[in-house]
Amino acid sequence: MFIDRLVRQIKEKRSNVVVGLDPRLEMIPRFIQEKYFQQYGKTLRAVEEILWEFGKEIIDQVWDIVPAIKPQIAFYEQYGIEGMSAYRRICQYGAQKGLLIIGDVKRGDIGTTSKAYAIGHLGKTQVEGEAFEAFSVDAVTVNPYLGDDCLKEFMEDIKEWDRGMFVLVKTSNPSSGQLQDLEAGSKKIYEVVAEMVSAWSSETLGSCGYSSVGAVVGATYPEQGERLRALMPRTYFLVPGYGAQGAKAEDILPCFNEDGLGAIVNSSRDIIFAYAKKDQLWKEDQYGEAARAAALRMREDINNHLVQQGKCYW
Repeated sequence: MFIDRLVRQIKEKRSNVVVGLDPRLEMIPRFIQEKYFQQYGKTLRAVEEILWEFGKEIIDQVWDIVPAIKPQIAFYEQYGIEGMSAYRRICQYGAQKGLLIIGDVKRGDIGTTSKAYAIGHLGKTQVEGEAFEAFSVDAVTVNPYLGDDCLKEFMEDIKEWDRGMFVLVKTSNPSSGQLQDLEAGSKKIYEVVAEMVSAWSSETLGSCGYSSVGAVVGATYPEQGERLRALMPRTYFLVPGYGAQGAKAEDILPCFNEDGLGAIVNSSRDIIFAYAKKDQLWKEDQYGEAARAAALRMREDINNHLVQQGKCYW
């Protein structure tokens, strides 16, 4: 099962860190941009190669110290077919390096539309009796706003192809409470969604005791994280918000269970653009080494706080 593979990687690498690949073209080292703009002109074709070279170097630097990467599809999709080609290449290369790939696609719809999303990102596409894997991802993020009609379509492919999904429950953005904190009867909306996720989770429990149906729970709301941990004890949390969004290691501790498992923590800008921080002395061509150093610092920060709480998972 996806979840068993994830937990095994976490234990082997002693890391709960997920590196988010959110490549902003203007922040990618200029020498990479100039290389491909000279070759292809200022075109989308050039951008594809820029995104590919940048992402490949990040993967080469972190594959042995983190269990997963999380490419955010929007940062590729904005460049059209060429951007999506770069996304596909990044996903395939990460898989070749042994990483688990979480496609941050936030898809969600009903009926055949949701099924098409599930096939494209988790399953296999059929062409005249031949099956093709469109994107090499192990799990995706899913927007549950359309309810069970949406989630059940993803569940079919999760079960058939040994995949996973992380359902948006309580997100890290400042305005998430506009909808997610509204009350439905005696419950918050995010609590209602959590109960839905918990029910779906029971269908895909792995030997590790956790489920391949996970939840996105923002690190910026530790009190809600503690409540959601109680509502979803067997659900793995994908936790954004560490670093650039302001959350610290102590803020994410409620997302973990007493066994030190139950959560993976994403960081994007603080890792992949670590070379550009004003307090760092990295050179532009050392961006990969800077990313590795940042991922290691994050790993140790989280592990140290877990140990202090008696939540050691290795």
